[in-house]
Order: sequence, then C-alpha cells, then structure tokens
Amino acid sequence: MRRFFTSTARRRCSTKNIAWWDHVLPAPKDPIVCVTEAFHADSSPNKINLGVGTYRDDEGRPVVLQCVREAEARIAGSRFLESNSAAVSSKMVEESVKLVFGQDSDVVNEERFAGVQALSGTGACRLFAEFQRRFHPESRIYLPDPTWSNHHNIWRDAQVPAKNYHYYHPDSKGLNFSALIDDIKNAPDGSFFLLHPCAHNPTGVDPTEDQWKEISYQCKVKNHFPFFDMAYQGFASGDLEKDAQAIRIFLEDGHLIGCAQSFAKNMVLYGHRVGCLSILCNDSKQGAAVRSQLQQIASAMYGSPPVHGVLLVSTILSNPDMKSLWIEEVKMMLYRIQKMRTTLQESLENLDSPLNWENITKQVGLFFFSGLTPNQVEQLAREFHIYMTRDGRISMSCVTTGNVNYLANAIHEVTRSSKEETKILCNIGA
Repeated sequence: MRRFFTSTARRRCSTKNIAWWDHVLPAPKDPIVCVTEAFHADSSPNKINLGVGTYRDDEGRPVVLQCVREAEARIAGSRFLESNSAAVSSKMVEESVKLVFGQDSDVVNEERFAGVQALSGTGACRLFAEFQRRFHPESRIYLPDPTWSNHHNIWRDAQVPAKNYHYYHPDSKGLNFSALIDDIKNAPDGSFFLLHPCAHNPTGVDPTEDQWKEISYQCKVKNHFPFFDMAYQGFASGDLEKDAQAIRIFLEDGHLIGCAQSFAKNMVLYGHRVGCLSILCNDSKQGAAVRSQLQQIASAMYGSPPVHGVLLVSTILSNPDMKSLWIEEVKMMLYRIQKMRTTLQESLENLDSPLNWENITKQVGLFFFSGLTPNQVEQLAREFHIYMTRDGRISMSCVTTGNVNYLANAIHEVTRSSKEETKILCNIGA
C-alpha cells in the first residue's frame, strides 16, 4: 500500500540530518599557501612575497618563455582527437626520458624503461608512491631532512611509511655527508631513497660529483632503490646535461632507478601541470609490464591528463630549434637568479652584517635557505611586510633589482637585533 506524507511530515524528515561530517576538522594549511594568503591580506605597497616557487622576471611578474610562445603559435588551431592524444603523450615521455638518461642512452634505444605522463612532479611522485605500495608493501621511503614538505604528504597518503635521513647541516650550512652515508648504510636492505639530483629544495645544497659516486656505491651495496625527484633541471648549473649528472652516475653503476620530472619551473608552465614518471627496467618486456601498471593506477586516479600542456612540451623538445631556444632561456633565467644572489650578498656585506652570507652564492637553484629563524621570519612579515616560509626559504626569482636593497636592509635589521639580544642574554648570564 502506497503511503503519502503530509508536508508537515516531509519537513520533519528533512530536519533529521545525520551528522555525516561533524567529526571532520580543517586540514592543516600548506605552508606556502599560508605565505601567499598573508601576503595578499597585506595592504603595504612595499610588500614582498618570497614564497613563490616559480620563476619571475626582474619586475616580479610571471613569464611566458619565447619557446612556449612559438610552440603555441605552431599548435594554434590544431584539433587533437582522442586517437592521437596518446601519441602526443608518448612523444613527450620519450623526449623527457632523453633529458634524464641521455639523448643516445641505451636505456632509450632499447626501451628499457616504463614512462607515463603525469600531473607535473607532484603527480609523478604520487604515482610512484602508489606503485611502491602495491609492489613493495613492506618497504619504506627515506626522505632527506629537510625536503619539499609535500613529499611527506604524498607518501603518507599512499600509506607508505617514511623516515628521514640526514642531509643538511645547519651549522656548516652545507651537506651533512657523513651522517647521510651512515643513514644509507644503516637502512634495511632494499629500502627506497628519495634523492634530489640537482638544486635541492629547500636548501640549494647539492652533493659534489665524488659525493654522488659514494652515495651511488653505498646504495648499490645495500640494494636500495633510488628515486629521483627532478623538478629543477637546468636551474642548478644552467646546463641540462650537467644537472642530470647524478642520475647518470647511478645509471653507470647499474642501478634500476625511478625519476619524477616537472616542466612547471624550467619551462615556466606551472598551471599546465606537465610532468613525467619514468622507471628503469631490466628489458623492454619488463618495461611494458611496469608501464601497464602505472597506466592503470593513473586511470583510477584521474583518467588522463589534459593535452594542451603536454603538446607544448613535446613540440619544444622534439623541435631542435625550439629546444635550443629553450636551453638558452633556461640559462638566462638562471643568470638573473645568480645575479640577484650576488647582489643580495654584497648588499648585506656592505651593511657590515655580523653574519657570514657566503652561502647565498654557494647554494644553487631557485631557493636560498637563509638560516633565518621562525621568529625572524615573523619579524620580517610584521615589520617589513616581507613574506617567506617559516624555515627561512627565500625564492630568489622573487628578488629583483627594485627590492633587493630593501630586502637586505630588512634581513640585516632582524639578524642584527637577534645578535644583540643574544649578547645581552649572555652578559646577564655571566
């Protein structure tokens, strides 16, 4: 028998909502998002946002590279159907892998790799983390201390246990090499190690060639799997080949490795989310099997990525003239960053700063790991309207000819006051 509800009954039913989400609390905000929000809320005309992780020109504006403009013109008006979007993706993967392993590498010629398009470097890391969980569920990932904060989120959400290994030495402001090697030796055999092959984020401190050789050797002895997150190829030295040197060393030592690549920074294509995940295999048959698993994981996560960005990247990498132009533009971006490093160091030294600022020019890449304390970072925001992450990481592309002296004076003030406070406390203690 059909039952009919009165309007009163309907209203009564509609008020009985189950508390599905009452237990859900706000997630912690991403530290870089917090910096950006604080910057936008500040009305000061002198404000500076040093948290941006992408390249900016000397006016502090986003950049569109000339090679990207030419690629846009070439593909304008083209209609790429479903049937050939896969071919575009495949071409991008092939050209990306050449940047990692070498243009004439046997890995490429013999197709001894599994490569898939990914949603920038973040998506590539997430795909690999899920792949690791599925096929090595008892393993853990070792992450450098410090590292890009999202690395911890990625492997945690993939339910892969993570542990830090020593990397940066805050006193020397350099690599804590002996402790790093000890951690590699003491990790259980067959562990996974995440490595930054160049322009380490956030420290800007990279191992030397000899140190990379020792790291590779010790990883080989322990049968560890090296996974490289290469987000800044070209930003360490300006030479794409030199910045892949660490990976080539591991390749020569016979490692099977994984690599996440991003074109967000070195092609300034942040909003396009173009990346590549590649895993080196023993032969082409194994490569095909691994690739099929990666494609299945990606299919369940997001289906397929958008085609426009990957079409830009594949067009640039597969055209010799456009690729040469891109390489020159990478050098130009790095030159500006290096110039700002030198200027900032000189400005601080000219202020008779009591601190040693040589690490500004010793570090490489997009970031300067300043050594500023959280209190000093807060003071810079409060008194000088200068914003950066609490660990003191400064995006050097956001330092310009117009603001570098203001920045230097602000850093000098907060570090000088801290130095004076320390002296007073020591005198009181005495």
